[in-house]
Amino acid sequence: MKYPSFPLTRRLLCATAAAALLACHGTAALAATPKDTLVIAFGFDDIITMDPAEAFELSAGEIMGNTYDRLVRLDINDPSKLVGDVAKSWTVSPDGKTYTFELKPGLKFASGNPLTAEEVAYSLHRAVMLDKSPAFILTQFGFNKDNVKDKIKQTGPLTLTLETDKAFAPTFVLNCLTANIGAIVDKKLLQSKEQNGDWGYGWLKTNYAGSGPLKLREWRANEIVALERNDSYYGNKSKPARVIYRHVKEAATQRLLLEKGDIDVARNLSPQDIAALSGSKDIKISSAPKGTVYYISLNQKNATLAKPEVREAMKWLVDYSAIGDTLIKNIGVIHQNFLPIGLLGASKENPYKLDVDKAKALLAKAGVPNGFKVTIDMRTIQPVQGIVEAFQQTAKRAGIEVEIIPGDGKQTLTKYRARSHDMYIGQWGADYWDPHSNADTFTRNPDNADDAKAKPLAWRNAWAIPELTKKSDAAVLERDAGKRKAMYEELQAEFRKTSPFVMLYQQTEVAAYRSNVDGLKLGPTFDTNYMFNVAKR
Repeated sequence: MKYPSFPLTRRLLCATAAAALLACHGTAALAATPKDTLVIAFGFDDIITMDPAEAFELSAGEIMGNTYDRLVRLDINDPSKLVGDVAKSWTVSPDGKTYTFELKPGLKFASGNPLTAEEVAYSLHRAVMLDKSPAFILTQFGFNKDNVKDKIKQTGPLTLTLETDKAFAPTFVLNCLTANIGAIVDKKLLQSKEQNGDWGYGWLKTNYAGSGPLKLREWRANEIVALERNDSYYGNKSKPARVIYRHVKEAATQRLLLEKGDIDVARNLSPQDIAALSGSKDIKISSAPKGTVYYISLNQKNATLAKPEVREAMKWLVDYSAIGDTLIKNIGVIHQNFLPIGLLGASKENPYKLDVDKAKALLAKAGVPNGFKVTIDMRTIQPVQGIVEAFQQTAKRAGIEVEIIPGDGKQTLTKYRARSHDMYIGQWGADYWDPHSNADTFTRNPDNADDAKAKPLAWRNAWAIPELTKKSDAAVLERDAGKRKAMYEELQAEFRKTSPFVMLYQQTEVAAYRSNVDGLKLGPTFDTNYMFNVAKR
């Protein structure tokens, strides 16, 4: 029998509607948004820092994509292609290890300071030297604190070279440079803000040192992110003079604000809100498949969750069909693989469905026929909350008592990164448009020790996988696309069967916007949602 999803949905809608009425009480007199300002309602309680050398959250990624330049970017119309950003051109040496970049002339930071090859090299050196969470995107090429200044170096005012330790597929290396860790920062400005040789790290957490089309004016955690046009930008200037992100988590509140004209764009609407707005002459809807997957993970430090049969049982205790039909309708598609559709080698196999009897048999085989108690850490945002509540009910039918521990994005992420959770529901967005972006975190764990240097998702869940790690390492070095595709298909098949990850769905990102808004196009990744291209009439 299917889990009764509609009553749950109605309960969630009632709760969010009540919250919306309370939140909007007394706001009817709000003025319409100014013509030169784009106002966006967005849940961004996951933002921890504004330093591109450390920012590793999806919401922060969008801000980085709008405010910082890098050597190359994805072509948002065809993410399999790359376009130059500050790089005018690039070449790869015959041995596949040396990349030479020539920069566009006359570039400037928002501060007015010049942007040359010296600043690009400094930015990449800084990212490696600080060695924060996303640094592995660069250090996987053999760069480290001892050699990075020799391996990445300026060779002229507008030229620099990068020397990798292996002959990787060139598209892999270049795609990694599109990631936020490759953002170019203002060397002169940061050096003036340094404290005790910290590379300006303390200052840049809440400030800005970029050259992108928009610049950060203000960030107040869980409240507002304010961006404004950078008149020093080398390309077409930002169409809006300002972009204001308002932190609004409740979908119903976002919808009411949009209908009233108090915001221009709503970003976290529920399927029901999207359906209700689709017939409005004042509102338009834009959607795009996203390279983001949602999952529930099981910490292997928990002896019960570490049993192979328990891991598999959990995958039979999700009512994927009910979730797909209601909670993620129009905002996602059920997807049980770590590679999102669109990346090389992505699988469309979805073998799991709700089967309580099969789960019970596996639990009995694991020695826990009567179930057990476990906690799950959950960010309080939809549809995550609805999915966890649905899972809580189906798991209970197999005797598993799931206690939900709610929190905001920062709280749950911090606990997860310390691997002090039992279970966690989260999302992973591709850092760069290559299958290794996801294989590197889901099927690689080179060191499972608590003090390991690399801390991918497999490590966060204490999943020791030396053989899968070897296979992932081999796949990223394979330069034949057909062979490489087959290797990722094999990795996904083993992952589906044995991993401590219950893969749920791939996101379809949806934005609803006022009819006087033009040019809103959602990109394949969060850092390609370019708000500087959006205009208002």
